[in-house]
Amino acid sequence: MSDQTMSSAREVGFRHMVMAASRGLLAFERLAIIGFMYLLTALILVNVVTRYSHMPIYWIDESAVYSVVWLTFIGASAMTRLRLDFAVTMMTERLSVSKQRLFKIIATGMVIVFGISLMITCVLWMDPVGIASAGFDAKKFAGQTFNFLYTERTQTLNWPTWVLYLTLPIFAVSMTIHGIANLLEDLDLVPRVAPKGFQLSELDGVN
Repeated sequence: MSDQTMSSAREVGFRHMVMAASRGLLAFERLAIIGFMYLLTALILVNVVTRYSHMPIYWIDESAVYSVVWLTFIGASAMTRLRLDFAVTMMTERLSVSKQRLFKIIATGMVIVFGISLMITCVLWMDPVGIASAGFDAKKFAGQTFNFLYTERTQTLNWPTWVLYLTLPIFAVSMTIHGIANLLEDLDLVPRVAPKGFQLSELDGVN
């Protein structure tokens, strides 16, 4: 087998892997969005009932806030793959089709750059190597680095805040994968396939 053939096979394998990962992520995100919407609705209803009954549950409000945070980031990742993210088209809609395609590719590339930048920021912030070097001792790690991420806890749930902040690196990875999948489609390297489980019309997408 020639080097060119092997290179082509690797490229095809990479494209297949990215598209499969994006499809799997999108399917999981769909279930997660549904689950968090049900959870958020239940939390709000329980909060209303308990307050009217003069028996409020003090941790409900914080639970609802963090549910909205996770729902927002998961939804934003799914919207990236569904191409429902916002775009200003006042200039590009006046350009030729070829130039519109070029700007679309550039915009998709910027999404990937943002996702990778966010991943790097999360690694620097959460410092997995540093916490591992400290023997996963949060107080020792905080004393060495003045990074108190692993010592903080939520006010009412008393959960470790780093667990809730995991939505940021998860969002960064998923958005990057979706962005690469979109870029492969924009470059006509893979066929564009309608996502399963989402009923979208041609007017739903703005990017």
